[in-house]
Amino acid sequence: MDKATAGGLVSGIILLLLAIFIAPGSSFSAFIDIPSAAVVVGGAIAACFIAFPGAAMLLFPKVLKKVFFPNQPELAPVISQIVEFAEIARRDGILALEAKTEEIEDPFILLGVQMAVDGTDVDLMEQILRTEMEAVAGRHKNGKSLMDTVGRYAPAFGMIGTLMGLIIMLGNMDDPEAIGPGMAVALITTLYGALVSNLFFLPFADKLAYYSKQEFQVREVIIKGLIAIQEGDNPRVIEQKLNTFLPADQRVSKDGQAA
Repeated sequence: MDKATAGGLVSGIILLLLAIFIAPGSSFSAFIDIPSAAVVVGGAIAACFIAFPGAAMLLFPKVLKKVFFPNQPELAPVISQIVEFAEIARRDGILALEAKTEEIEDPFILLGVQMAVDGTDVDLMEQILRTEMEAVAGRHKNGKSLMDTVGRYAPAFGMIGTLMGLIIMLGNMDDPEAIGPGMAVALITTLYGALVSNLFFLPFADKLAYYSKQEFQVREVIIKGLIAIQEGDNPRVIEQKLNTFLPADQRVSKDGQAA
């Protein structure tokens, strides 16, 4: 689990609850309204079903899970692996990498190594790998769009719920004692919309964008490394090239370990 995502979410909720309990005259029950929550959450989800095809909406749970469990590849181990492959290819020939294919867990690296072993032209190899990257980028963009859409529509439905509450309240103006509670309930919907948007789904979308950027950096390193292997570059030169993607204190040493 990504501790930053979980920690930020829990911290935000705790701070809001503390603010409610510490405020003089505040009551936690005053901030609970099921119809308001239904308008905000239900309305935002309904809007997503209108905005996206059903197949995309079926991916919503998977995208939401990725926010907390990103399964991101780390750059330093990838560089170490690429350098190891370069040393094998330099010492035993590029066909020797075929024996390593069963140990490769990353399908992107596996695709590149298989093409290198098959003697695929360097330009064609790069084109195929970048096409694969573009396909992944499209899927990432769709996942982020789902989170963005909920975050964008939730405040709007919060305002719609507030307007509905005001209409109901104004219809009961003959009862002065109901005006105050009615106004509070009407405003709760706006609060829910702002919370759903700014504490949950817009930050989720930003986190997915960050994960995507990090993943494409790793993919770029893989492409450059595998192409260099295919072109027969010296393993030390490959290591130096790929290390430029890392901060100085995290760069891979010549023995293939992170410094």
